Amino acid sequence: MYKIDCTVAVIGGGPAGLAAAISAKKEGAEKVIIVERDNALGGILQQCIHPGFGLTRFKEELTGPEYYSRFTSRLEEEGVDVLLNTMVLEVNGKTNKIICVNGEYGLTEINAKSIVLSMGCRERTRANIVVPGTRPAGLYTAGSAQRLINRQNVMVGKKAVILGSGDIGMIMARRLTLEGAKVELVVELMPYLAGLTRNRVQCLDDFGIPLKLSHTITAIVGEKRVEGVKIAPVDQNKKPILEKEEFIPCDTVLFSVGLIPENELSKGAGVEINPITNGPTVNQYMQTNIPSIFASGNVVHVNDLVDNVSSESETAGKYACLYANGKLNSNSEVITVKTGSNVRYVCPQKIALQEGKASLYFRVLSPDENVTLIAKDGDTILARKKELRVSPGEMCNLSIDVSKIVNGVTVEVVKE
Repeated sequence: MYKIDCTVAVIGGGPAGLAAAISAKKEGAEKVIIVERDNALGGILQQCIHPGFGLTRFKEELTGPEYYSRFTSRLEEEGVDVLLNTMVLEVNGKTNKIICVNGEYGLTEINAKSIVLSMGCRERTRANIVVPGTRPAGLYTAGSAQRLINRQNVMVGKKAVILGSGDIGMIMARRLTLEGAKVELVVELMPYLAGLTRNRVQCLDDFGIPLKLSHTITAIVGEKRVEGVKIAPVDQNKKPILEKEEFIPCDTVLFSVGLIPENELSKGAGVEINPITNGPTVNQYMQTNIPSIFASGNVVHVNDLVDNVSSESETAGKYACLYANGKLNSNSEVITVKTGSNVRYVCPQKIALQEGKASLYFRVLSPDENVTLIAKDGDTILARKKELRVSPGEMCNLSIDVSKIVNGVTVEVVKE
């Protein structure tokens, strides 16, 4: 078996893994290696040729490839090693060994002092949501259609219906339109948008693509190829009102119905998984319940902006390096962050009571306007911020001073 020793091993070469690896190296890690199953770095950003990335971090509008190239250009400069075409089979949380398969070396064992999990996420499929009807050609997840069109130059159809108002779905509505296809409509089960408001404006409104909220697909029609879908409004219990069902002719259906963090390796390593985010439970250092294993990016919780992914991942890389070099105190008291009114989840879920700041990222349960975001310890306000509007599709954040925590932290969204 081929063996590699390193200070920090990063699993995944997408934006999270790139940012974590560079951060670990800059912090002083002697040897950092990225393990990536694809034949190139960049992850999902390889197929995201649309602009809109980097507005917060770089103060300019970049495409996906332009964004990740800002990081890949620094890898050689920082001296980060990369192992491409490598599938990780197992992560051992007790020994910090990574077992993987590489086309050049065969079965490979990586021995690391600390590990950063940055495997990203995958799309929910039609099977996850159990849409009735036949299984003809013309059914795609939004991401697979994006890859076919943007990377393989294959057009997926001429007349489409998109289920779900997630960001990839709305972006693909625009992409299909630019390629000459007709997007009949975007159908969303919930009474509110699932993605960013700016994507609704730029991808749907600007192109005259209708969006039907509180609707769903009740049946897919067609044998060899999709011939159309039946859609219907839903009641307050999300049950279709079949008396109002209508048929929409189309030859393509895209599913943009959510993302699932890729955590099979995390579970196998013994990492605690949060039931709400479906990602590792972490503290403000992006450290899991296994002290030597850190996690970052969409494997922890699905982010709306890649700039948030980069920021969290730099934190993970920094503290993974400090842990590997014996400079991170893992024995301090740890408290759990609680969710208050109109808050679905908060990340990090735990805070180690040490000096410094902690950034709390969270999503609301339902849309609201003129609200105040509050982080508090009992009756003591640790941080607050006013927002004109909040939505489940857009991440909220607050920064708190950890040294001021006495009993615990609760995050809530309060109507003005």
